Amino acid sequence: MNQLLDNITWFTLTGPHAVYASGTKDARRYAAGFSPIVGFADPARPDFAALAPYCQPDEHLYCPDWTGEAPAGWRIHDEKSLFRMVWEEAMPEADEFPDAIRLGPQHAAQALELAQLTNPGPFGPRTIELGEYFGWFEDGRLAAMAGERMHAGTLREVSGICTHPDFRGRGLARRLTLKLIRREMQRSETPFLHVMGDNASARRLYRKMGFRDYCETTLRVISPC
Repeated sequence: MNQLLDNITWFTLTGPHAVYASGTKDARRYAAGFSPIVGFADPARPDFAALAPYCQPDEHLYCPDWTGEAPAGWRIHDEKSLFRMVWEEAMPEADEFPDAIRLGPQHAAQALELAQLTNPGPFGPRTIELGEYFGWFEDGRLAAMAGERMHAGTLREVSGICTHPDFRGRGLARRLTLKLIRREMQRSETPFLHVMGDNASARRLYRKMGFRDYCETTLRVISPC
């Protein structure tokens, strides 16, 4: 499990999500429309030349686990600390949100709008196709959602966790997250997630729920220029 987690993006894009990806044997990315994330076979020595033909000029891409200098033809726009956390508790005893709605193509626009408003991480119009996504609606509005993104071996990422500002303080995202954790563990999968290093409140909540820190890494936003 450790080997997969140390380079989870690469093992996702060359494994279960290869069908959603493009690239080479050394560099891959989610295809346009999905989460704009890139991965390398060797993050310590990323092959940006191999990645370049699959990217558009000035396209902003998220690159985890890399800390070197930007090569010629690439620009670093942002750099932040990122924590990778793994679930270590028992399976939740009951479904925390039995009435949550499974999101489908008809909900893609609302999911993208909520993600753009709340910024839970890299998100595209087709991200909800990468796994199970559940949401809670009130008066036709998507109030909260959570879903699955990266997947390698028995590891399954809980991602896109967010709540509209009008509906915060009710534990909606927490309940959706626990719902997904239970479903994953019923499939004998190990839930994990990512949280930004400057989001201390979310990290405290995830620890309280049952996640533990696996590692602290770097997340960069890059683009070809």
